[in-house]
Amino acid sequence: MTRSEPSADQITGDQEKWLTPGVRGIGSASFLADVGHEIPTALLPSLLTSTLGAPAAALGAIEGVSDALAGAARFGGGVLADDPARRRKVAVGGYATTAVLGAATAGASAVWQVGLLRAAAWTARGLRVPARNALLADIVPAKAYGRAYGFERMMDNLGAIFGPLLALGLVAWIGVKWAIGLSVIPGLLAAAAIVYAIRKTPRPTSRDKVPLKIRIKPVLKGDLGRLLGSVAAFEVGNVAATLLILRATDLLSPDHGTKTATTIALGLYTAYNIAATLASVPAGRLSDKLGPRGPVLVLAAGVAAFALSYDLFALSGAAIAFLAVPFVLAGVGIGAVETAQHSAVAALAPADLRGSAFGMLATVQSLGNLAAATVAGVLWSVISPTAAFAYLTGWMILALAGLLISARRR
Repeated sequence: MTRSEPSADQITGDQEKWLTPGVRGIGSASFLADVGHEIPTALLPSLLTSTLGAPAAALGAIEGVSDALAGAARFGGGVLADDPARRRKVAVGGYATTAVLGAATAGASAVWQVGLLRAAAWTARGLRVPARNALLADIVPAKAYGRAYGFERMMDNLGAIFGPLLALGLVAWIGVKWAIGLSVIPGLLAAAAIVYAIRKTPRPTSRDKVPLKIRIKPVLKGDLGRLLGSVAAFEVGNVAATLLILRATDLLSPDHGTKTATTIALGLYTAYNIAATLASVPAGRLSDKLGPRGPVLVLAAGVAAFALSYDLFALSGAAIAFLAVPFVLAGVGIGAVETAQHSAVAALAPADLRGSAFGMLATVQSLGNLAAATVAGVLWSVISPTAAFAYLTGWMILALAGLLISARRR
């Protein structure tokens, strides 16, 4: 008896097993929230320097403090998210609070007010991240983690593309302050999307509240601990895309002038975000298809893409077509890495420690990115951009080696 090929209805049915209303709700929340916070982020420099007359150093200080608080909040949010009932409240509260506080900067009349509101908004944003990731793991089968997290990352990256474009349109229409104020609308819609997702999710069976307890050793042992070690090596070499934009601008300026070079570099950054958006779901599908080792192998592939990208950035080619290659590679890399990191942690973490595991992942990401930016910046200034990207490439190679060893063990 021969086996027939699956019908279109069967394929659609298999997709619907993971692309549930709950998953679509969380994905929509990520898209809307990213649109909401990208608007004040894109307009913050103009608000501080042009409207309030603050020096550029104020922007750096506010962003540095806010990012540090967001990193710390993600660790605390992981502890809160270990309780299935509590993680729902933290997710909804985090999205709503971030929206309101981010939009409230429009009414600030002093630099310290902007700093306080920005720091508070980013703290709320940090708290919600582990809760959202743990909530997503609650509503899909383990064999579909890759696709679910890939979908969520795709929607988040779409928001990163659409948000700045919407900010530009709003500024041209109603000005900087009103544009920031209106960012509350997509932010609150994101909170509503999380509420919708929660209503489509089975309620926790246990009514007993999980006590608040910081648990580090249980998270760092076994396969999960080894994975986080390799992730740490990657994050120490993973700089923000702003450094890539700066590199492109520096290389293009002699031939095109600073203004045109900046415009081209921002266009290349858009290509980076598009590549990340397009790569997320296929990376998740591949992760699911490859079985237990899938997330680690996809993560390794993403790290390899970063290694090649940074190696190319270390060179001094100034052609636009040449620079497009490392931007796209880095975009594909981040789409694969973020998807695989989340699906791997969801698969390896015990259910009762899932919140702490995602909190630990977010903490490693924050601290690693801070270290990467600091060291790369010093190397860039003291030696050369080539030295900075060579340093980052070295960390990528170390992370890749660790991931391949982990994949063999699994």
